[in-house]
Amino acid sequence: MSTPTQFLITVLRKSVAFLMQGNALALLADTMALSGDALALLGDALALLGDALALLGDALALSGDTMALSGDVMALLGDTMALQGITKFNLLGI
Repeated sequence: MSTPTQFLITVLRKSVAFLMQGNALALLADTMALSGDALALLGDALALLGDALALLGDALALSGDTMALSGDVMALLGDTMALQGITKFNLLGI
């Protein structure tokens, strides 16, 4: 049979054990929450990278459009020079 002192010691030991288990579970929950936060930050970083790549694609598309317009302007310049040449030949009667 146990004495009241032994019973009290047993109750205290079990209480401390439950307290330690509770602390361990709280630490595990905190760790999982931090892991979730880290994954959310990674998702945000990947989203920003996607936005940056989209902006780069837009910039490249604008560059291509600018080059196409430049080619159109050069073609118009060539047409204008050809018309000037034809006009000069017509003025000379050739």
